[in-house]
Amino acid sequence: MESFFDSIPSWYRTAILVAGLLLLWIIEGAIPRLSFKSNRYRHAGTNLFFTLTTAVVNLGFAFLIVKASEWSSREQFGLLYIIHLPIWLHLILALLMLDFIGAYLVHLIQHKIAWMWHFHKVHHIDTAIDATTALRHHPIESIFRVIALFLAIITMGVPIWMVMLYQTLSAFMSQFNHANIHLPQWLDNALSWIIVSPDMHKVHHSHYQPETDSNYANIFSLWDRLFGTFVKVKDTTLIRYGLDEYQDARYQEIGQLLKVPWEKTNNEQCNQLYNSKQ
Repeated sequence: MESFFDSIPSWYRTAILVAGLLLLWIIEGAIPRLSFKSNRYRHAGTNLFFTLTTAVVNLGFAFLIVKASEWSSREQFGLLYIIHLPIWLHLILALLMLDFIGAYLVHLIQHKIAWMWHFHKVHHIDTAIDATTALRHHPIESIFRVIALFLAIITMGVPIWMVMLYQTLSAFMSQFNHANIHLPQWLDNALSWIIVSPDMHKVHHSHYQPETDSNYANIFSLWDRLFGTFVKVKDTTLIRYGLDEYQDARYQEIGQLLKVPWEKTNNEQCNQLYNSKQ
């Protein structure tokens, strides 16, 4: 595994992720969790555009990630190098900490810091959640996530092959937990004790804020359970997706989504007007 992921070509990883996305998209059509009210192809096209912007950002920062990992390995720098760990334990802890810092923590922060939320909410404006929703991230948010991954690599000490394995697993898991697929309830519940299941993550896309601000994890569900951000909804088919102030169909268009972080919503305009009168 080490030699495979240490030298895996970019096109090979891309092929794996595209195949996984296509498979999930086909399964969604066969056993959907919810009926898809909008045009699936147009919806996928919008979200695939943001895949391209994310790919450009990741490519631009790839040199930084590789150098950080190589330096960490060469200098044996990072918390995971303090004690000489067997390779299998180093791998497990590396995946856990990359998922914690590079996915859970940066996700949580984006919900708590207003200016970062303006970029992240592009992901939440989607009103028809499926596997392609995993791809919808504003280019600036993609930069946030790359920086978080860089910090995780430096502080923990993660060789490049583990980073490649993590990124492949993380991308597939994001597609899986966004997928509009119907799993038996017992299976979804069982999975949610270890990994983020589709029903668990659907709660995070609810328009209801106490549910939106929950279930931040991407691979391992233990982070939400450990830090008290886990929320369970008995019937996820009743969840209404999206954000209340962005229900208009124009907010599903690429151009409008790119401009969203710099727009003021009606609520924000009212709050600004109220504060100016105090």
